Order: sequence, then C-alpha cells, then structure tokens
Amino acid sequence: MTVHMRSVQEPTIRDVARTAGVSHQTVSRVINGNERVAEATRRRVQAAIGELGYRPNRAARELAGKAVRSLTVLTSDTSLYGNAAALRGIEEAARTAGFAVSISVLDRHAALDAEELRARLVRPGEPVIVIAFDAAGARALELLPPDVPVTALVERPPGDDPDPRHVWLDDRLAATRATRHLLGLGHPTVHCLALPSSTAHTAQRTEGWLDALREAGVDAPAPVEGGWTPRSGYLAARGLLEHHPDTTAVLCGNDDLALGMLRAAREAGRRVPDELSVVGFDDTPASAYLAPALTTVRLDFEGLGRTCFGLLHRLLDPSAPGQEPCAEPELIVRESSGPGGRGNG
Repeated sequence: MTVHMRSVQEPTIRDVARTAGVSHQTVSRVINGNERVAEATRRRVQAAIGELGYRPNRAARELAGKAVRSLTVLTSDTSLYGNAAALRGIEEAARTAGFAVSISVLDRHAALDAEELRARLVRPGEPVIVIAFDAAGARALELLPPDVPVTALVERPPGDDPDPRHVWLDDRLAATRATRHLLGLGHPTVHCLALPSSTAHTAQRTEGWLDALREAGVDAPAPVEGGWTPRSGYLAARGLLEHHPDTTAVLCGNDDLALGMLRAAREAGRRVPDELSVVGFDDTPASAYLAPALTTVRLDFEGLGRTCFGLLHRLLDPSAPGQEPCAEPELIVRESSGPGGRGNG
C-alpha cells in the first residue's frame, strides 16, 4: 500500500516513460533539453509529464548540466581489501573528472530499507555507485529508486543477460584456473574455504572451484563457508582440518581466509606447502610477505573502480571519455602451493 501511494503522489521518470511509450533515457533527454529527440517524441513525453504531474528533480538536471558534480558510493565494509581498492579507483577517476565523492558505509548485519537508503544520499537524485560484492551491497542496489543514476561493481552475474550498468571481474574463471593449478601439482582433490555469496546463487569463486573439479572428473568435497575475515577463516579451517585430516590442498575465497588457514595449519602441525597447499584470492599487499609467501589470484579492483566510474560518467554525459579496461585476473604462484602432500584428500 505504501508503494502504491508513493507512486500516485510522486510519479517517477519510469512512470512518465511508460505513459509516453518510450525509455526512461529518452525522458531524461527531453527533461535536459537534449536535441537528439524527435519532435513528436518530445511532445509525447511533455504531455505525459503534464498528465502525471511529474516534477523533474532539480539536482538531477544540474548533474546533467554539470552544475553539480558529486556522487555517493555505497559500500558495506571499507576494511576489506577489494572494497578499499575499488574505492581508490573510483575516487581517482572521479577526481580526475572533477567529481567529489561521498562514501556511505552500510552495516552488513543490519536490515536496510528504502527510507534509510534515500537518507544516505547527499542530494536527491544524485548519482550512485554501489560496491555490491556482498549481500548488503546487493540489497542496497535493489532498493535504489529507478530514477537514480547508478552503476555497480558486482559478482560476475550467473546468467547470460547482465545489466549493462554493472561491471565485474571474472573471478569464476580465475578460481577455475587456481584450482587447476593445485590439481596439476598432483593433489587428488581441492577443498574450499568459501566466501558468502552476494546473491541467492553460489558465490562465483566457489562456482569456479567446482567447475575445475567437474572438468577433472573429481568428486567435490563440501565447501566450508569461511566468512570474510582472518578469524572466521581460522575457525572454519580448524573445523576443516579436524574433520578432513587428509586434506592436502585448499582454495580460499580471499587472502584473509588464507591467513586464517595458514594459522590453523600451523597449529595442526601441517607444514605448508610440504603437507598442505594453500591458495588465496585478491593478492593483498601482505600476501607476498607471509611465511610462506602466499600463492594467490591478483585482481584489479582499482581498475574495476575506475571502469565503474567511467560507466556512470557516460550515463550522465554520453560524450564523457571511456576508461581503459581493467587487467585480467592473474594467478601469482609463490611458496604456499607445492606438489601433492600426504593423504588422499
């Protein structure tokens, strides 16, 4: 009922588009005086605006005219390496383009509603970038009003029809390659300390791990959800090694989980890599200086942040320059992975 009443009292740009039989991008062009709209279409849109009583948001018009140049980034946790690196990329690209960046940190453990989300935006109608690598970010992306200009960094979509406003790294393929690396070293199977998924689907890094095991004809052990932090990885790794003492290889959903895995292995008397190989994900700055140095997957989060800002900039101004593509994921082989150890997986 609340949604229905808001729709009646406050028609959106999508309502105008439906009434006029055009896309919401066309409505935006008419509102902002873009000349690349046929006159008949312009009249239809203007008639729909009058019929519905739609009032174009002043801040959104100013943004299109470049009088106001700012954006808000929604993210759940700036302490996580991927989020922090993506923020650096966004801020760097935005600063170069003359945009100010506000950051609003979401509570991963608290429920989020549309009213709270609207209150987080510095100005109504201001453009938004969402770092949606986890469920909190994905929820924020769902709740944003349809007339807010938005782009997002997401997990690789599982389907074949992705949203053109979203960008991602192919961490599924990267996880497949990391798992193949371990199988190629002679490990009979590979266990997985998994990240939580941002959606109802299995996390893409976990899917990539499964892809490699299926490809090799190897039965997949049940993945163990490890959370996000070294402590959660440590606790999950203790349980894994206790219940599966013959484990010889583990793919971890990020380098923080791998750090917890290394500690648990040390406490269990499992030498890395002689008896247990460990591979992480993200290539955090500390990973090269652990003992042993961590084999991991390098992901270009900063480049992804720049790409996401570039996509938003072109959404606001089609003449804006494009961004260079971000680097492909790369397996960085160091000391923590080696030939198959003892046991049979």
